[in-house]
Amino acid sequence: MLKAGKKVSASVAKRAKQIRVLLMDVDGTITDGSVTLLSQPDGTALEIKTFDAHDGQGLALARSAGIRTGVITGRESAALRRRAHELDVEFVYEKQPHKIAAYEEILRKTGVPESAVAFLGDDLPDLPVMRRVGLAAAVGDATLEVKLAAHFVTKAIGGKGAARELVELILKSKGLWEQMIDKARA
Repeated sequence: MLKAGKKVSASVAKRAKQIRVLLMDVDGTITDGSVTLLSQPDGTALEIKTFDAHDGQGLALARSAGIRTGVITGRESAALRRRAHELDVEFVYEKQPHKIAAYEEILRKTGVPESAVAFLGDDLPDLPVMRRVGLAAAVGDATLEVKLAAHFVTKAIGGKGAARELVELILKSKGLWEQMIDKARA
C-alpha cells in the first residue's frame, strides 16, 4: 500500500493518471514467487499459491474505478484462474514464455495506446513489456534489471501488497482514491 507521505515524482504521477489497463506478471508480483508443490500418493503434485488480500482489494477497486485488469504469466495454474475469476480480472494469459504476443493482443482488444497501460513485473521475462508500457512498475524485491527499467518501484515486495500499492498510486493520481474508499467491499 502506498505509504502516507511517500513522494511520487510528477512524471510518475502524470503517467499513472493516464492508466486505463493494468497488467501484471503473477509469480513474484501478486504471489511471493514461491512455487509450492504438494506430493500426492498417486505420484502427481498439487500446486499451492498464496495471494494477498490487500492486493485483491486493490484489484477490485481498480475494476470498480473502470480500470481493466489482466495477468500475463509463463506458468499455468488453476489457483490463478480461480483467483482471477473471483477478482473479475478480464485478461488471463497463461503459458506465455514470451509475453509480448499476449500484450499486443490485449492492446488490440482494448484499443488503448501503450501510454494508457501499466505493467507490474519482477523478473527478466517482464522486461520486454515493461519497456513498452506507459507506466512500468517493479515490486520491491524485483531483480535489479527490472527495477532499473521501472518508472516506479513499490515499497512492498511481491505477493505482499505491491499490486495494491500500484493501484493506489494510479487511483490517487487520477483523483479517485477518496471516492473509491466508499466503494470497497469485503
